[in-house]
Amino acid sequence: MKVEVFLRALGIIENIINDLSPPIFELDKVRGKDPFRILISTVLSLRTRDQVTMDVSKKLFSLAKTPENILSLGIERIEDIIKPVGFYKNKAKVIIGICIILIERYNSIVPDCIDELLKIDGIGRKTATLVMIEAFNKDYICVDTHVHRISNRLGVVKTKKTYETEKMLMDIVPKEFWKKINKLLVGFGQTLCGPIPKCFKCPIVSICEYNSKRIVF
Repeated sequence: MKVEVFLRALGIIENIINDLSPPIFELDKVRGKDPFRILISTVLSLRTRDQVTMDVSKKLFSLAKTPENILSLGIERIEDIIKPVGFYKNKAKVIIGICIILIERYNSIVPDCIDELLKIDGIGRKTATLVMIEAFNKDYICVDTHVHRISNRLGVVKTKKTYETEKMLMDIVPKEFWKKINKLLVGFGQTLCGPIPKCFKCPIVSICEYNSKRIVF
């Protein structure tokens, strides 16, 4: 029953998401379907506000579009460009490391296998699954803070960690819906269902467990 509510909510969100104009749609325009840009922008997004990720990604990709371009900038220049993001010094090092490995092991091409991506230092599960979905159109569920929060609020899962949410969603949600979950729930979380939800104008409030029971996540 809960999965039926979840799928119904996804359908409603899908019908209204374009009108909400979430930042994730603008970021899509910046990174396109290029695996390298998707990978790097996702690294930048960790613990960073969505609008900041978009602005920094746009600036970085205007100067560098390949691993070789990134390395030619040098770490100090990269730090300066990405300074608005959280933990920018560490992320600059991670990005440099990723680019070196891509060049040395993968001929500058982002691998289309999740196991290979996860071998690269600095690439975690969330980043790898998002690259699989957005760059290679593969069936995964990418669980970030928005997906984790909204899935719990709807009551489809009761989890504490994002990896628990991913596993449970993959167990109960039909595979045909996996790829769209992240884009829809991120967009919804950016605009209506943030840490402080705007329940007063939410289109799924009537089927939301959070609203009916005031459960706090």
